[in-house]
Amino acid sequence: QFWHSQGCTVFLVGKDATTDGSVLVSHSNDGEFDTDPRLVKVPAADHAPGSMRDVFFSPESYPRYVGYDRNIPEYFPKEGQEGDHDHAQSSFVPIGRIPQVSHTFAYLEDTYGAVNEMQVGIGESTCSGIFGAIPLGAPNGTALFSIDQLTQIAMERSTSAREAVQLMGSLAEQYGFYGAGEFEGTAESLGVSDPNEGWIFHILPDPTGTSAIWAAQRIPDDSISILANMFIIRQIDPHDTDTFLMSGTVHSVALEYGWWRGAIQDGLLDFTKVYSDGEYAHKYYSGRRMWGGYHLACPSQAFPSEYVDLQSDPVYPVHAKPDRLLSQKDLFRFHRYSYQGTAFDLGGENLAGGPFGSPDRWKAGRGELEIVGNWERSIGLYRTSDTYIVQSRSSKTDTGTGAVLWFGPASPHGTVFTPFLVHLSDIPTSFRSGHQQKFDRSSMFWAACFAHNVANLKWSYAIQDIQARQTQLEQNSIDMVEHVDVLFGQDQNMEEVETAYQSNVETVVTSLWSLSDEIMFKYASGFVNEPPDHMSQMVGYPSWWLKAVGYEDGPPPPPTTPKCCHPGRSSSSNVSFLRNHGVYEDKEEEEGSKPELTGKAAMKYYLKQS
Repeated sequence: QFWHSQGCTVFLVGKDATTDGSVLVSHSNDGEFDTDPRLVKVPAADHAPGSMRDVFFSPESYPRYVGYDRNIPEYFPKEGQEGDHDHAQSSFVPIGRIPQVSHTFAYLEDTYGAVNEMQVGIGESTCSGIFGAIPLGAPNGTALFSIDQLTQIAMERSTSAREAVQLMGSLAEQYGFYGAGEFEGTAESLGVSDPNEGWIFHILPDPTGTSAIWAAQRIPDDSISILANMFIIRQIDPHDTDTFLMSGTVHSVALEYGWWRGAIQDGLLDFTKVYSDGEYAHKYYSGRRMWGGYHLACPSQAFPSEYVDLQSDPVYPVHAKPDRLLSQKDLFRFHRYSYQGTAFDLGGENLAGGPFGSPDRWKAGRGELEIVGNWERSIGLYRTSDTYIVQSRSSKTDTGTGAVLWFGPASPHGTVFTPFLVHLSDIPTSFRSGHQQKFDRSSMFWAACFAHNVANLKWSYAIQDIQARQTQLEQNSIDMVEHVDVLFGQDQNMEEVETAYQSNVETVVTSLWSLSDEIMFKYASGFVNEPPDHMSQMVGYPSWWLKAVGYEDGPPPPPTTPKCCHPGRSSSSNVSFLRNHGVYEDKEEEEGSKPELTGKAAMKYYLKQS
């Protein structure tokens, strides 16, 4: 299986809307637990005149690429060995070639090009579109480029966000573009950043399958924009080239199909209304995340949670001004959002979340074939392969180390966003590794995945431990980045930078693995264990859940009336039992009433009191 459903979310924040003047762009890679989660560095390179650049089909599942072309050891072919779940990996065969440039920039890459040495950053979100195309190399294939390859070439060749947008658009027009092609759609959307500008980029195949239709819009510097698997660009003005860029096919195809009759009759063309196929999966799949993002960033604007059809009846803007300035820490929080405290909260007092309010809603199986329905789509997901935030930094904060990539493998609920620089010599092994078919205690992907899954022992309790550790480690990382920036600004010693970043990675990975063990110990077998004096605490289930599942309708008390000194077996027997075990205290107990205990229970009570 190559293509799988995605559901990525992107936040794009302008420089005047951030605390430090950076432009921020984020991306959550929400696959089906088979998306390649590895973070690698692609080195800069010089190329001989007349060289060609190979273009490959991009499966996105592990391994996303195999070959020697890019000089990355993690991508090198390997022979399969008995018991090796990675199996044999042979070099990918290119599906086409384009002329190479003389020099390509270094950049960091996961499924997509993330950020390059010129501080150009990209976040991706698959969208529905009205046209589809087939990649070259497949029967009836016509198109050379997927969004994966376009972002990689943008990283290799672009010095600004505007240049990246124009380059990706022109290549897609010349060589053809193909999308995912499954239920989530045939089109793509990107957030593109540099230290000065943030751009939204939409693209889909043209009707022939040999070219592309694309448009891009620059967001105001004081605004935030949210991409959630649906186009959002509306009226586009071809004369306002400071704000809009686009292919000629945007208007020519709309005219040809009669979807737009020209500016005089219909006004400016609404790109989403013409070229989007609306939300996929279900209603609110995109809209709820847009509402959620704006609910966090600008609650004062009170955008509605209900609507008719986002494609034809937009209720959310292309961009909005946040209520306060945002930082990378805000985007960490946004990507962990499951609508806590709202009517759409996937945790809390929600029977589907279980007694301890897990926000996880597993993917459909046999039961969902029998019962038709849908879950709310949250921003933070259990099935995410990685999430990152690119901090394209202004001259006010960048002392020469460039953009910071805050990378978190696996679910954002369990991960720790950890900083990296393109200028580092390489990415540590713990982040270069990660494969869903092979458990690996040296991998940060599995450290975060393990933490998230073990938290489901008692989610509402354990998530507090995780959040405390995330806050601590992420703040330590922010402090480290600021400290290293100062040092580098003074002595330009890249060796010091390397040492600090590498040490920080080791601390994060070690601490996260340790946290999983701590959670397992603390919440084992339904108890809460806090040594030395608070072991085996009985916390039971929340009362709202007991009512919901019919606990009150369970077996009644024993019919025999006790004649001895044992705890009462009346309707209040549970209270007596809990009181005698120190779980529950009432006024009578506080005034010195002695519980009726015998045997070992009497001795234990005596020892506890003394």
